[in-house]
Amino acid sequence: MQPRQQHILIVGAGLAGLRCAVELNRAGFTCQIVEASDAVGGRVATDRCEGFLLDLGFQVFLTAYPEARGVLDYERLSLRPFYAGALVRTDGRFNRLADPFRHPLDALGAALSPVGTLGDKLRVARLRGRVARGTAEALFLRQETTTIEALRREGFSGLMIEHFFRPFFAGIFLERELRTSSRMFEFTFRMFAEGDAALPAEGMAAIPAQLAAMLPTGSLRLRAPVASVEPGAVTLVSGERLSADAVVVATDGETAARLLDRPAAPASRAAACLYFAADAPPVAEPILILDGEGQGPVNNLCVPSAVAPAYAPPGASLVSASVLADRAGESDARLEESVRQQLTGWFGPQVRRWRHLRTYRIKHALPEQRGVGLCTHEETRAAVPGVYVCGDYLDTASINGALRSARLAAESLILVATGEARGTRAA
Repeated sequence: MQPRQQHILIVGAGLAGLRCAVELNRAGFTCQIVEASDAVGGRVATDRCEGFLLDLGFQVFLTAYPEARGVLDYERLSLRPFYAGALVRTDGRFNRLADPFRHPLDALGAALSPVGTLGDKLRVARLRGRVARGTAEALFLRQETTTIEALRREGFSGLMIEHFFRPFFAGIFLERELRTSSRMFEFTFRMFAEGDAALPAEGMAAIPAQLAAMLPTGSLRLRAPVASVEPGAVTLVSGERLSADAVVVATDGETAARLLDRPAAPASRAAACLYFAADAPPVAEPILILDGEGQGPVNNLCVPSAVAPAYAPPGASLVSASVLADRAGESDARLEESVRQQLTGWFGPQVRRWRHLRTYRIKHALPEQRGVGLCTHEETRAAVPGVYVCGDYLDTASINGALRSARLAAESLILVATGEARGTRAA
């Protein structure tokens, strides 16, 4: 007699929930995802506005992510890479830093730039070699400190740290103090070294859309916020109760804490992103621009349409300016004016002609990353029997972390369900 096919309820249609459902479907389970919003993807989302593609805050996809390579079709995403380097604003001008392994001539020309010393450039190559040794997972077994302390131990000068590392990794970690775990720093540095930073041709939302397309018709139920979770069931805000053999909570950390009645939600970082429509791009190449002067409010800027042309309609350019949480509390009007004032100093009066499209304020843009370790199978099992959890707050705060925790949650569930099925047959 064949064992009964198990049905799983997944709360949340972000990357973690979608990847978990994909893995469970492949293993022969049926799944239904219930999602509070009207779209899949969670924080990985893209809005359409007047012909422009606006990602939910500045985001990039790192092609070296091992979990992404295992589940996504890169060719179908039509990934468009950024230049492997950056333009750093220091002393009133832009200075180029280039990856010497991909742009050796540019790197040679920038060797004597004021962004750090020649020795700093050599130390970058040494750091690259060190973080590339062994497996990516082994990085999380190394002694842990903060990112800023790790940079100092590597011998980088104050100029290199202040002008490049601080604004570059502030844009990733969403904090300028660089208190983020050195393990996360080394992992991220390795990902940049081994692959491209890229944008899907049709926006970041193409990533969750591809995962959703792998699921059977009827697997997704949108606009269905969940009020509570219990073993084998969830209750929607509407009062409807849904039953299943197991439940996976694949939400952000704050929502998971509420649904599972945990005492405290994981800490997170906020950010803001302003989008502008321009007749001409301030920089025509697909490169990241960093505020090496630390004056703010803009920490980093790019022209997404210079990376992936579909981000803007023909004849227009899209400009993305990222602001960290310490300035994100200003009113929209005041923040926009502060951003325009700073960027006018960078690019001249053309900035005043840019048309503001939208300001995004993301309260929980990124989980806190101190004391970082890789998620384990055990950590995906909630204290409530028959309930599992996944999300990037359990692993690395990244697309890779969301996908990895989801795979582990699916594996944990499959292992338990397979053991129970064997026990039933033996009885």
